[in-house]
Amino acid sequence: MDLKKLEHKKIAFIGFGLENQALLNWLLKKKVNAKYTICDQRTEIEKKIPGVVWQLGKNYLDNLASFDVVFRSPGCPLFLPEIKQAQKHGTEITSAMNLFMELCPTKNTIGVTGSKGKGTTASLIYAILKKAKKSVYLGGNIGVAPFSFIDKLKIDSYVVLELSSFQLEDFKISPRYSVLTNLFHEHLEPADPNNPNYHKTFEDYFKAKLNIAKHPENKYFLTQERLSSKIKGPKVKYFTACDYPSKLAGEFNKENIAAAVTLAEILQIDSELVKKTVASFKGLPHRLERVAKKNGVTYYDNSFSTTPESTMADLKSFPGAIIMLGGADKGASFKELAQEAAKSVKLVILFKGDASPRLKRELLTAGFKANKLTIAGSMAEAVKKASCRSIKGDVVLLSTACASFGIFKNYKERGDLFKKYVKEL
Repeated sequence: MDLKKLEHKKIAFIGFGLENQALLNWLLKKKVNAKYTICDQRTEIEKKIPGVVWQLGKNYLDNLASFDVVFRSPGCPLFLPEIKQAQKHGTEITSAMNLFMELCPTKNTIGVTGSKGKGTTASLIYAILKKAKKSVYLGGNIGVAPFSFIDKLKIDSYVVLELSSFQLEDFKISPRYSVLTNLFHEHLEPADPNNPNYHKTFEDYFKAKLNIAKHPENKYFLTQERLSSKIKGPKVKYFTACDYPSKLAGEFNKENIAAAVTLAEILQIDSELVKKTVASFKGLPHRLERVAKKNGVTYYDNSFSTTPESTMADLKSFPGAIIMLGGADKGASFKELAQEAAKSVKLVILFKGDASPRLKRELLTAGFKANKLTIAGSMAEAVKKASCRSIKGDVVLLSTACASFGIFKNYKERGDLFKKYVKEL
């Protein structure tokens, strides 16, 4: 999109999160003369931007068809009737990420997606490129809006983007290098009240993920060998696990490392430099992060684990663990997780939440002993129970298989509270 096409247009931003904030600030900086309206269901937003119209509260989606262009946040579902109606009337529905891909001055774009591991993989790729003395920027779903650094980009810069399915579902330009770490049943229910987007079917979710490599700009598509029956083609390269020495715990992180190493090989980065970067890489907070060892018991924070599949991977890495499960419901099946837990888990501490009664039923149906299952109404209570029931050599895992909403604001608060109470033991 040529910026001149936005001149004198009526432009709306649905959801005023990081991406749309950065985009609006950038458009104002570029002096794009248009009429801007911010549409957000939250009413507590500070209206600090002069000359902008604010459409807040329960009627925030009114009159979308009156706008020329709408930039939706990833949290806004494309299937909303108001969105569909606006499209019928000729309103262009797009996103900040779509516009960034159109305007990005470098072709060295790297997109990373997946049900889990995309943040760790994107961060490791960024670290490798940084170590190789490349001009590189990291952004996207990881919490950095690309329009905050677009003016710094050169033609030979690299951009690493962590991309969610909600950013990808209407993607029109694919990155040159794309990575799909894995694929689980995820985002099939609206779990987050502030970001109610979800996919109606697993097929819709899978299709959204594949947009990362669908368009002709994509030259390489890296994915797990386990997905080889679903994803094929001349540009597809598969990875399995990588045994490079690493500080990252968990078998699944070996696959995340393999994805980054495979891409580094394509980019012809020195293998010794890659090995050294992998060895020194500490990972991201709340991704199977080793918190502390107290009285011979090791505590791990994987608050980012919000799917049964990722929690099952943790259980396979630490058989016999004490595990904290439960929370908000995302529509996933807990049957296989319950069967895995019944094999080896020492104790389940179940947080109160919408998904927890269903999870409890599956555990008991799978043969998990009722006396090895206890309920916690807070993180302080959960950590205390874990400490009291553990002995030297045990592992305590925060890996809930569920979203955090309910007791906790988000996965970060849940993980931070876990670390706080563990350190106070």
